[in-house]
Amino acid sequence: MAITDPIADMLTRIRNARLVGKSNVVIPASKMKVEVLKVLQHERYVGEYTLENNGATILVSLNDTEMRKIVRVSKPGRRVYVGSKEIPTVLQGHGLVVLSTSRGIMSGKAARKACLGGELICKVW
Repeated sequence: MAITDPIADMLTRIRNARLVGKSNVVIPASKMKVEVLKVLQHERYVGEYTLENNGATILVSLNDTEMRKIVRVSKPGRRVYVGSKEIPTVLQGHGLVVLSTSRGIMSGKAARKACLGGELICKVW
């Protein structure tokens, strides 16, 4: 069975690992997943991550940081695009929005600063 939305699968694996109290989670690797993990790591929602099995999987260590929810916004059947002035804030700035812009994957705060819009990938709080 093929996974139709690999980003949603990654977010679900992280969410489920947190719910059961795991400290690490293994995710099938892709370039986009690594870029999303870079943003999550920079904002301290996940810890270190390493590529394993010749780049086939990613081992992600989870921080003790409170992550109450991680939600996929744009889906394969319904893509959600926003302009730089329409980028939503999560919990009045205490959450995170991840976007895919013309300059790569970045947080909503960085995209607003660079005056870039793009596809909303996920929200974390």
